[in-house]
Amino acid sequence: MIEQGTEQSVPEPASPAGSEPDATGQRVVDAPLASPSANAGLLDVFRRHYVLRLLVRKEIQARYSGSFLGLFWSYVQPATKFFMYFFVMGIVLKLHRTVPEFGIHMFCGLVFVHYFTETFNSGTRSIVRNGALVKKMAMPREMFPVASMLVSAFHVIPGAVILMVACTAVGWQPDPVGVLAGLLAFVIVAVLGTALALLFSAANVFFRDFGSFVATLGTFITFSVPMIYPYSMVDERFGRFADLYLVNPLAVVVLLSQRCFWVGSTSDPDVTIHSNLPPNLFELGLLQLTAAMIALIIAQIVFSKIENRFAERL
Repeated sequence: MIEQGTEQSVPEPASPAGSEPDATGQRVVDAPLASPSANAGLLDVFRRHYVLRLLVRKEIQARYSGSFLGLFWSYVQPATKFFMYFFVMGIVLKLHRTVPEFGIHMFCGLVFVHYFTETFNSGTRSIVRNGALVKKMAMPREMFPVASMLVSAFHVIPGAVILMVACTAVGWQPDPVGVLAGLLAFVIVAVLGTALALLFSAANVFFRDFGSFVATLGTFITFSVPMIYPYSMVDERFGRFADLYLVNPLAVVVLLSQRCFWVGSTSDPDVTIHSNLPPNLFELGLLQLTAAMIALIIAQIVFSKIENRFAERL
């Protein structure tokens, strides 16, 4: 029994480690403040793959919203480019007489160049275009350039289908080395396009001129790769200085795509490889892939350092 006039002492609950009472006597945990948004960069983008999938779906639906033909335009546009370049370069300039299966030679490069330019252009504008989401939602901002790359890959499918149908029609004979070359070209474009999209999307938040600069740059890309003219022409005219031409990663990507599709479409693939492709093509491709990965790491570091200022500039 407890005698009257005495009080039973009740022990206070143990306070959490590192906590101190505030002015009202309540315990406050002494923990560092953390941003509600993710800070693990590209890793968080793929951890939140559900949100990424929703964003990609939104981008695709927005592109064809209110369109009667819808996805059919993705087939019309690459086909229109092909016929335009084929008529001017193939028929008017008569390159189809000097380059076997000139249409395949040109179109396989056009598909990969289109993938890169669309990733670069849409990725550069992705942060500004989604400014409302950037300001209101706690999510990795890298998700927007990555979504642009995936949407661009989706829109490459129609061009790839047209290309494969055309290759099959002229007797394309795929081989394992050629397929590997095509996959390497695709990965280089995906990594490099994402790296440049990250870097330029961040820069475009502060200076909108970068969006116009990237759109202008796309004009030069078409003529800086061996797509509407053969690499053998570059090798003949510039000799040992042709190695400087191959510093351009997109030039290597186009040559890899030609190794995949165009070489197997010609009557003598061995002669085509010897006379129209550099002997160290795969080594160049691996070097360009390594450079693209380094560029992606640098772009991620720069993006992470300045992304906290996006909201105030938008």
